[in-house]
Amino acid sequence: RGATTPPLLEHTIGQALDATVARHGGREALVVPHQGVRWAWAELAERADAVAAGLLAMGLQPGDRVGIWAPNCAEWVLTQFATARAGLVLVNVNPAYRRSELEYALNKVGCTALVMAPALKSSDYLAIVNSLAPELAGSAPGQLHAAALPTLRWVVRLGTEPTPGMLNFDAIAGQATSASRAQLAALGPTLRATDAINIQFTSGTTGNPKGATLTHHNVVNNARFIAQAMDFTE
Repeated sequence: RGATTPPLLEHTIGQALDATVARHGGREALVVPHQGVRWAWAELAERADAVAAGLLAMGLQPGDRVGIWAPNCAEWVLTQFATARAGLVLVNVNPAYRRSELEYALNKVGCTALVMAPALKSSDYLAIVNSLAPELAGSAPGQLHAAALPTLRWVVRLGTEPTPGMLNFDAIAGQATSASRAQLAALGPTLRATDAINIQFTSGTTGNPKGATLTHHNVVNNARFIAQAMDFTE
């Protein structure tokens, strides 16, 4: 048994976000220069809740896996907070993955949805996904049934360009309904710090990548102690 002082926080990510908004709602939370984003904590929380309610309206249920395949961007942060709010498990897909690694990761954990950038450097993500799931081009968003990716139903792409079979990320919040917002509000008190909230894959240098599951407890306390070590918090 290691040190017990200071005691670990028993908060969910949503509770930690709420506490920060209450204390510092008007202070800057997220700055992404290449996207022109500069959001205060209150705005970040409001946007995350809108995305969370949209995901629930799309039929995702607590415990479902949502992959994210993208470089650093505002949507990545929103997706992490939104999935945490909705009790969904975010699956971090390495931006360097190629087709076989993407297929393995999505199927290993059974992703229901994938949020993705259209491309990164020399990797054409759209082409890779369409090669894995050629059924996508003829599917309505949310209705994918691909032989190679049997659990995947939703593909959500970043950017404003339309892509057959995919939903644009900015349209997620617009899916929210009064019922899904009520569902989100009711979910909050039922979530526990020990609930799984994130899956990260190892490099796979000695075999296939292996998924490591993290809880709210892991993420919140890791962030807390890193911030304290860097003197970002009192």
